Amino acid sequence: MTDTTETPAGASAAISDYRKQEESITLSSSPATDAPDTELLTINMGPHHPSTHGVLRLILTLEAEVVRDVKPIIGYVHTGIEKTAEQKAYWKVIPVIERMDYVSYYFNAMAYCGAVEKLLDIEVPARAQYLRVIHLELNRIVSHLIWLGTSAIDLGAISVWWYCFRERETILDLFEMSSGQRIHTRYFQVGGVIEDVPRGWVERVRRFTKTMRTRADQYAALLDKNEIVLQRLRHTGVLDADTLLDLGVTGPLLRAAGNPWDLRKAAPYSSYDHFAFRIPVGATGDNYDRYRVRHAEIYESCDIIDQALDGLPEGPFITEDRKVALPPRHELATSMEALIHHFKLVTEGFRVPPGEIYYPIESPRGELGCFVRSDGSSKPARVHMRDPSFHNLQMTAPATRGSYIADLVATLAMIDPILGGVDR
Repeated sequence: MTDTTETPAGASAAISDYRKQEESITLSSSPATDAPDTELLTINMGPHHPSTHGVLRLILTLEAEVVRDVKPIIGYVHTGIEKTAEQKAYWKVIPVIERMDYVSYYFNAMAYCGAVEKLLDIEVPARAQYLRVIHLELNRIVSHLIWLGTSAIDLGAISVWWYCFRERETILDLFEMSSGQRIHTRYFQVGGVIEDVPRGWVERVRRFTKTMRTRADQYAALLDKNEIVLQRLRHTGVLDADTLLDLGVTGPLLRAAGNPWDLRKAAPYSSYDHFAFRIPVGATGDNYDRYRVRHAEIYESCDIIDQALDGLPEGPFITEDRKVALPPRHELATSMEALIHHFKLVTEGFRVPPGEIYYPIESPRGELGCFVRSDGSSKPARVHMRDPSFHNLQMTAPATRGSYIADLVATLAMIDPILGGVDR
């Protein structure tokens, strides 16, 4: 299996320096083919075109309606999240890092907390690991629902949008019930989760997974019988697995091309090895396979959630290592030591031994990895995220050259880039 933890040399060539690109619409007389009278038209798509799924600019070179070249231009929502993280105590980084891929906030927190926990060499309690898995898979379903709903709009099937967001709202209600927030919950903490789930939450999640399977069947019934959708997805945007690996592409996009690489199986974390689930893969590597793989993953996430609920262990929800975890609230009124310890952790934060670590997980868009380097202080010396959207975006040009501009819209929708993670 090719190592996908690092971007291959030259893989970033498809994302060019936007300062060097043309800033206006131009007309070129350079031939696209051998025909001497062929003209190329260079135009901008975005950064505010609705099909760009974020503040992304595409410089398109067209021969009539045929795409001859695509250059993605990024940086319009750059937030400096990584440098901001290096100015904060370790525990204060979590709400910052969550806002990187703003659709998959639990995964951002998991990658970061996992890296810090490795540096601290602390063991996360079993109950906390299971609660993390449940919330991660709920968040995976949320991400796929947002992708499916917005992509359906691009393909002319607007009804699916309303159905997908109906289920998304149900999941956000569950997040609010467990953490107090619907998005950017800060529920994951270094050493576990912020608190245990409330009474009745487990039963509500069970009802949701049962309903979600039925609703996913309904999505398929709507889309798989829509001839326009099928013609726009089948045999468009085809790329083989070797090309995708050369570009550093992972996740559903790689699995749609037939490669079953999934870090939940290949390098299990947070007790994923305790659960039985399948890895959906495609055969053709076209846009239809990308749609079917993500749709099938919704069912697998429901299966994982049900297994985690069935086997949810008793015990603490966060590490009992007092160097990291806040003392129980009831101790603050009776113990001066607990009060001082609480004050120290909140104001200064905990210290992490010197070292560095890379911690990868399987996000809805592929391998999301967090690199943390510690110098022994209470703030990280370096935080760097390997966001899968950045790498996946590099397949835009090879997947769309020679296709119609309408196929480019469908391909970009199936890539599912989140520009907050790309620019970060």
